[in-house]
Amino acid sequence: MKTVDFFFSFSSFKWANMVVMVVAVFINFVSGVEASIGVNYGTLANNLQPPRQVAEFLLRSTVINRVRLFDTDPQILRSFSGTGIATSVTVPNDLIPNLTNLSFAQQWLSLSIQPFFPSTNIVRILVGNEVLSTGNRLLIGNLVPAMQSLHTALASVSLHRRIQISTPHSLGILSNSSPPSSGKFRQGYDTHVLKPLLSFLKATDSPFMVNPYPFFGCSSDTLDLALFRPNPGLFDEDSKLLYTNMLDAQLDSVYSALDRLGFPDVEIVIGETGWPSAGDDGQIGADPETAAEYNKNLLARVNSGVGTPLMPNRTFETYIFALFNEDLKSGPTCERNFGLFRPDMTPVYDIGILRPTAPPPQPPPPPAMITVVFYTVCYQSQLAFYSFLIYTARSSNPNDSPWNSPPPSESTGKRWCVAKSEAEPADIQRNIDYVCGLGLDCRPSKENGPCFDPDVVQAHSAYAMNLFYHTMGKHDFDCDFTKPGL
Repeated sequence: MKTVDFFFSFSSFKWANMVVMVVAVFINFVSGVEASIGVNYGTLANNLQPPRQVAEFLLRSTVINRVRLFDTDPQILRSFSGTGIATSVTVPNDLIPNLTNLSFAQQWLSLSIQPFFPSTNIVRILVGNEVLSTGNRLLIGNLVPAMQSLHTALASVSLHRRIQISTPHSLGILSNSSPPSSGKFRQGYDTHVLKPLLSFLKATDSPFMVNPYPFFGCSSDTLDLALFRPNPGLFDEDSKLLYTNMLDAQLDSVYSALDRLGFPDVEIVIGETGWPSAGDDGQIGADPETAAEYNKNLLARVNSGVGTPLMPNRTFETYIFALFNEDLKSGPTCERNFGLFRPDMTPVYDIGILRPTAPPPQPPPPPAMITVVFYTVCYQSQLAFYSFLIYTARSSNPNDSPWNSPPPSESTGKRWCVAKSEAEPADIQRNIDYVCGLGLDCRPSKENGPCFDPDVVQAHSAYAMNLFYHTMGKHDFDCDFTKPGL
């Protein structure tokens, strides 16, 4: 959110009710649309910086706004508190059978997620990693039941609309991928595992996550195709579509497989993709220049809105593998050299994700627009807070009250967010931290701001909760805030 140092008031409050209808549009317009850039933050190394320093580095020095973790390390989750960075966490594969037990799932949630949410912006829980590729029947058979159980646990604490559940897959789940239009899942997995999984994802509005790696699928003959360079392309005789890069072909193979099972509308998210900056002798393109070329072209492609031949006009939420080189990873040399950054947080190569140290001055935003947004949210929030105090007093003393009227949201036809009267101050403060950590501008409710008075946490939370509610589209669940919201 861009900010201004001045405000003005309307001559009449009647304008506020009209303007609040377009608050979300104005905020989005002023903020601008920034590309979604995610990274996989692995920790198989003995020389990484402390998690809090890593979180601050991502927030202050890069444009990365999403991160995927491979566990639920409390220190890392605490480190991302207040940053607003969208965080996905992972349940280890060996816990999958236990998660089918609802009591275990609820306990895991209470220990691994709830202490950190919403201060840490946890948006997705990944149940295992490439489970189908393990060939482990116990894990595979319990994957979908574990996801269902965990979703039930989320619903029991009203977090099922805030936190998605998914699981990432390697492209090994495909039995056929060339040409892309012939893509289909491996027999046995398709109907017994993936169809129930896709039904769950569709019902919960969660994405299907895949880990495509053109690096591992290319040769000297197809290097240009893998790197998004100009090339003759590959023509799909069945669909009559031309593919000019390998990633599009891999994604469309997954789409074709989804379509064959009847789920073409389930969103595809790229959970991992990347290119190593070093490798063993004979590995093609394993050098910093080629890695930079792939990742830079990757970001341009997935955020362009062009989409793929079978999925036009789309962007793809994408997580680059990986944030750091990890010296304790096993396997060939390339496995330890997928990082965008060295352990000391200096870049291995430049792909344009570092913020400039001295950003050029930006033109000021339209002052009237910003003033309208801040003033309207402030006015509505204060009005909601005071009205709710009156309503609470009436409800607790019905015989003493000269009024008999519904709460403000019912009597006016409007809906505001205020904290429940019984909500604990600590819970209310966490709501404020969550909203302000998302990057929404909470300065009007700070000291010397126009929404600072009354200086109580309930009033300040009314500003933050209403700002979030209107920005996110005024859905009922945007006013839930787990426990404290009304």
